Amino acid sequence: MKIQGKMFLWLAVFILIMGIVYGVWSKEPAGTTALFMGFGLSMMIGYYLAFTARRVDALAQDNKEADVADEAGEVGFFSPHSWQPLALGVGGALAFLGVVFGWWLLYFSAPIIAIGLWGWVFEYYHGENRTQ
Repeated sequence: MKIQGKMFLWLAVFILIMGIVYGVWSKEPAGTTALFMGFGLSMMIGYYLAFTARRVDALAQDNKEADVADEAGEVGFFSPHSWQPLALGVGGALAFLGVVFGWWLLYFSAPIIAIGLWGWVFEYYHGENRTQ
């Protein structure tokens, strides 16, 4: 985590320098503001990672002598056969089409999104996969 914190802090410094240079040369407020906002976001992420790195044990990525296999292990559980992301994708697509064609499409997309989200959250609490 120490490395990521340093990377984001150096990225923040670079974005700040580029924001100052861009603001002086272009005198364009939107791009300058966006660069300064990017500086702030990079600082927040870098500070959080550096702050957290002091409180957790050193990871393999912080050791220069570490191998790739030192961080090997289970990453997490991923559902191999879930249909719920499809429902969320269809509902989200309809919701974004509502911005283009009319807000009335949200009446159709909101229930699809709610059903997909409910199904995804409670997927392993009912049915054949209840005990997994």
